[in-house]
Amino acid sequence: MKKLAIVATLTATFVGLAACSSDDSEVVVEMDQGNISKEEFYEELKSTAGESVIQNMVYLKILEDRYEIDESEIDQEVDKLKEEYGESFEMVLQTNNFQDEEDFRENLRFQILQTEAITEDIEVSDEEIEQYYQRLSNEIEASHILVEDEELANDLYDQLMDGADFAELAEEHSTDTQSAAEGGNLGYFSAGQMVSDFEDKAYSLGVDEIGEPVNSDYGWHIIKVTDIRESETELPDLEDMRASIRRDIATPIAMADQEGAMNKMNALLEDSNIQVNIEEFEALFESESEPAIEVEEEEE
Repeated sequence: MKKLAIVATLTATFVGLAACSSDDSEVVVEMDQGNISKEEFYEELKSTAGESVIQNMVYLKILEDRYEIDESEIDQEVDKLKEEYGESFEMVLQTNNFQDEEDFRENLRFQILQTEAITEDIEVSDEEIEQYYQRLSNEIEASHILVEDEELANDLYDQLMDGADFAELAEEHSTDTQSAAEGGNLGYFSAGQMVSDFEDKAYSLGVDEIGEPVNSDYGWHIIKVTDIRESETELPDLEDMRASIRRDIATPIAMADQEGAMNKMNALLEDSNIQVNIEEFEALFESESEPAIEVEEEEE
């Protein structure tokens, strides 16, 4: 299963083009083969990464001015990943092109701010937040059979109700080849790790119960819950997680309208009276320019 996620295009070149002083002859690198001046460095940075650096710096300033986030939310996310990856945490950061933990935290801060922007008009009830929190307290182990059409899904469900073996049908019919090889087994998951239609159905089932087919963006799922256990991770208090849970619920709703999300980001630009004083980038924030936000699928 996959979920849509916002990916901030924050780059390691956040030193900024404006960092160059009036003394462009200042040497930034000395070596036997010849020095590199600040002017040369500036021109190279401008030609290779100037557009993305300016876009991200502008967006970050706008977002930080408009929205506030609690640093404890970033701490929670970092601590969760450290607990998950243990001694491999630093290696995971490097594999994902982060220089260090601080670089990752800055990227995470940018992502949270972006999410705040595109989800601020989406209503999420207290009941939804409390339900999500309760689901985080439990992990579900489930298997599924994924097929493309409803008729086949209903036929397979009827076979299961007549006593057919779930694992055998998954291996034979499921288009999710990775889990099919394991008899449909998806392992353990908790709230927010599956698409909402799948998650809602799974959390409505008891152990060894098979649910009627449910549709998602990926096709038709027949879900069998095989175990329910308490989460090994101790949750912060609900009030400490309320803001992050609200975003988790609202984000897939916002991303279902990707055009609307981009329009929201562009509207923030238009309200900021931006003027770029570097000739090559003067038109960077005109209405026809693309915003510095990407949408991609993230494997859960």
